[in-house]
Amino acid sequence: MTVTPGWYMALAAVLFTIGASGILLRRNALVMFMSVELMLNAVNLTFVAAGRNLNVLDGQVSVFFVMVVAAAEVVVGLAIIVAVFRRRQTASVDELSEMRG
Repeated sequence: MTVTPGWYMALAAVLFTIGASGILLRRNALVMFMSVELMLNAVNLTFVAAGRNLNVLDGQVSVFFVMVVAAAEVVVGLAIIVAVFRRRQTASVDELSEMRG
């Protein structure tokens, strides 16, 4: 039994759904941040599977650029989350809305 690109696409869809539900259901900033990263990795899996199916390297090149942007996002996002946590002693997104004004 071989693993076809359809299996990779199905796995990517499941991972993306888990990430999207984590964004919509959880109120912790760190969990939401990890959900965004899970969604990015699901898209990366899709790029690689499609590139492998078409026998081109465009999927891997796209994944490289997405990973570079994701690494920069991790650095900035975690710095913001840590700064807010140190100031407010919580990472709840609902309480962060009080920062307006």
